Amino acid sequence: MSGHSKWHTIKHKKGALDAKRGRVFTRIIKEITIAARGGGDPDGNPRLRTAITAAKAVSMPADNIKRAIQRGTGEIEGLTIEEYTYEGYGPGGAAVLVNVATDNKNRTVADVRHIFSKWGGNMGEPGSVNWMFEKKSNIIIDADKVSEEKLMDLALEAGADDIQQHGEVWQVLSEPNAHEAVMNAIAAAKIETLSSEVGMIPKNTIKLEGPAAKSMIRLNDALEDYDDVQSVFSNYEIDEADME
Repeated sequence: MSGHSKWHTIKHKKGALDAKRGRVFTRIIKEITIAARGGGDPDGNPRLRTAITAAKAVSMPADNIKRAIQRGTGEIEGLTIEEYTYEGYGPGGAAVLVNVATDNKNRTVADVRHIFSKWGGNMGEPGSVNWMFEKKSNIIIDADKVSEEKLMDLALEAGADDIQQHGEVWQVLSEPNAHEAVMNAIAAAKIETLSSEVGMIPKNTIKLEGPAAKSMIRLNDALEDYDDVQSVFSNYEIDEADME
């Protein structure tokens, strides 16, 4: 598990998602809008179904979800949002993937490049770091919410590949096509999740310490705080003492 994932877990535990609910809403609305281009019926559109589940998990009003779907299908007018992935390197050589959703590519790529530069990183060419990651379903659960035996039984039965404990949380990893089934099994057991996403998991990690670790955390946070960024993935490993 990357230090990046651990850093996310700490932020989830501190309630950062609640503190940034407006930003979370904006990102999920963009995801629903983009997903709905593949069809407005969630029964026939797995990506839309997953986005709606994420919206409901943060108590997004049904009207917001409906309007986002209608913008995606073209039933109502809205800005044209496009997806892009930028690749780069952070302090200490950590690999970074940045997924964005924007109505102005030129503005966004300039801003993302500036953020990299400000915190000691640099943008890379397409394909420069993507090969270091693999796409996985990544579900984080508070370890106090469920025993290892119970979680392992239901998650593996639903199609999960691996369950790991990292401090106070469980991490459930699955192939992307098993994400929905595993999430449904966890929900059916009334187990609350801290986060769930289909994202990019690093195949190997690089350990950062001292100033490089500090700058990497600041780069990560600056990217995540930028309005057009949907998600950030990296392969850095940082000791918890440095994170704190």
